[in-house]
Amino acid sequence: MLSGFTIVRNAITLDFPIVPAIRSVLEVCDEVVVNVGRSDDGTRDVVAAIADPRVRILDSEWDFTKKNEMLSIETLKAMHACQGDWGIYIQADEVLHETGARLLKERVGEWDRDERVEGLLVDYRHFYAGFELVATSRRWYRREVRAIRLRRDIRPYQGAQGFRVGPGYRKIRARPTGAEMFHYGWARPARAIREKYELSKTIYPWSRERSAREQAKGYLDWIPLLKPFTGTHPRVAAAWIAERRHDPERRLGPRHFKLEHLRFYLSDGIERLTGARVFEFRNYVLV
Repeated sequence: MLSGFTIVRNAITLDFPIVPAIRSVLEVCDEVVVNVGRSDDGTRDVVAAIADPRVRILDSEWDFTKKNEMLSIETLKAMHACQGDWGIYIQADEVLHETGARLLKERVGEWDRDERVEGLLVDYRHFYAGFELVATSRRWYRREVRAIRLRRDIRPYQGAQGFRVGPGYRKIRARPTGAEMFHYGWARPARAIREKYELSKTIYPWSRERSAREQAKGYLDWIPLLKPFTGTHPRVAAAWIAERRHDPERRLGPRHFKLEHLRFYLSDGIERLTGARVFEFRNYVLV
């Protein structure tokens, strides 16, 4: 049995692609557990309207006093509610490409008997300021674990971007798959980005001043190594994207080169020549 799991709260206010996200893993999962935090909008109704018997809603009261650790706590609740031996994890602003979903399922079957393999990696496409540009510098993680063995010693780490193992929080042992995950968090309409900054003030209080500054700008800063996207978006996200492709408020700031950007261009050059991303942070160990 292959499970899927995610957490979500205020999906309408934050304009998360939660329905495409869930549908993208439903393509290959026998069940999808959705931890729905008590929301100020109709998030639960949106999830329930998917009307698929494989979707199980877990109602939860999220404790914001835990700050970013809250995300790990709530993700762990969803994990523990899963009935499968493996689980595909997806965040509320991510959509798994259909080719990647099939690939993940195949790789789970292929490596299930290899106990060294605790997780499987997906490749990320980080969309920025719309659906035509992807952020590619090493500031953006290029891979992350999104399929894991549902063992009790494997659990979400910090803000639930990745997973760790055991009481010592050892890095999870993982293998690459080539499956593509599409991250739309920074592609959403301007209104949703403003709400994102507002929420960040609570979850990440140490960055409250920065969030307030970014929120007041009214645009997203230009960043180095933005590249045009030439592939295809996940088919389950097509309608969601079409409704948001044109947003007059969503603006990319003027190109402003900084000396600190040099290291990103240098790193990119080395990666193109050697395939290695220097100084890359990894939440995992390759096996």
